[in-house]
Amino acid sequence: MVSLGRKSRSGAGRLGCLVSLALFAAALYYGFNIGQVYFRYYQLLDTMRTQARLAPSLNDDVIHRRLVNQADSLLPGGSPRFKITRGGHPNRVIITTEYTEEVDLPFFKHTFVLHPRTEEAL
Repeated sequence: MVSLGRKSRSGAGRLGCLVSLALFAAALYYGFNIGQVYFRYYQLLDTMRTQARLAPSLNDDVIHRRLVNQADSLLPGGSPRFKITRGGHPNRVIITTEYTEEVDLPFFKHTFVLHPRTEEAL
């Protein structure tokens, strides 16, 4: 019996599976490393919000010290400068900062500039 035009496809399925697996692993690796930047951002923002809610009973030096301690434990490369502003109409507290985080991965190098800000009525 003669088979016409039938080619062997042995290994074609395995190659496609390996390529898919490699792409999935790369996406997971990049996502994890970039996700850590945003996870730290939201942790710092949560601390800022908590301190803003406590602001009526705390002075600015205590708030600043707590924020610096949290930032030192979270962020690589030191603590950013925090700005605490009270006043306005209606009376409120605003806490802002700016910092950068650099992600250096194969084929991808990016500096993220982050601006956490929170505002709470006093």
